[in-house]
Amino acid sequence: MVYPAVPIFLGLFLLILIAIEIINDAFDNVTYMLMSEEQKRLIEARNKIGFSLKDSPLYKKLMASLTRSKPIEEEGELLMDHNYDGIQELDNVLPPWWVYLFYICIFFGVGYLGYYHLMGGENQHQEYERKNAEALAAIEEWKKTAKDLIDASNVTLLTEAADLNAGKAIFMEKCVACHLADGGGSIGPNLTDPYWILGGGIKEVFHTISEGGREGKGMIPWKTELKPSQIQQVASYVLSLQGTTPAVAKEPEGELWVPEGAAPAEAEQSDEAVVEAVQIQ
Repeated sequence: MVYPAVPIFLGLFLLILIAIEIINDAFDNVTYMLMSEEQKRLIEARNKIGFSLKDSPLYKKLMASLTRSKPIEEEGELLMDHNYDGIQELDNVLPPWWVYLFYICIFFGVGYLGYYHLMGGENQHQEYERKNAEALAAIEEWKKTAKDLIDASNVTLLTEAADLNAGKAIFMEKCVACHLADGGGSIGPNLTDPYWILGGGIKEVFHTISEGGREGKGMIPWKTELKPSQIQQVASYVLSLQGTTPAVAKEPEGELWVPEGAAPAEAEQSDEAVVEAVQIQ
């Protein structure tokens, strides 16, 4: 059973309901004894109309076993010797339902003490921390497959043909006016050389497309028109243009982009290759 406390709670709730019913029945008996004879006859006449559960033998037997109370006619046997101002006390036994509930509370308290304080059971604070950690882990796992929750901090380079083709379609629709179809650059910079104004990694390109270029002279923020997954696709396509040869290449702008962790020798070779390509053009 996943939640063993549930049947325990339901059992206690049932006992409480039985106790309420017994108390209510006691009040009814007291009220009945305080009625006049005419009122009693009216109540009895009303009770004779239809069937009442309280009149059934099974109900009477159940209540007798739970209360062990004597009928009013036999209460004289329970009278104690002392009285106060004409009020006499009955020597009733404790109702079995109350005794059962009392013992259940004792057993529950012993079990609670043993489990949570002696055996190191998980308390409410620890359970909250565990559930919260599980929820956060589930959210992070979900974010890995939720494409439109991508941002510059967790974006990755796409290499699948389907993603690059989707990025190319967006590029042809949104970007060719400034960068030309082959990425050689027009109003915007050349996207085929290793020089970048705002950084040439996938995170930097994603951020530039999403948030826009330099204020007053760069491109608009495309995050209002493109979903994060679409920006990731077009950023990946832009980076796939690196090293290609456009028909008319604009002169390099910005600084040579060296990927983090790249060796200095690799950066120098890349710089020399760009200079040589510009001279040939």
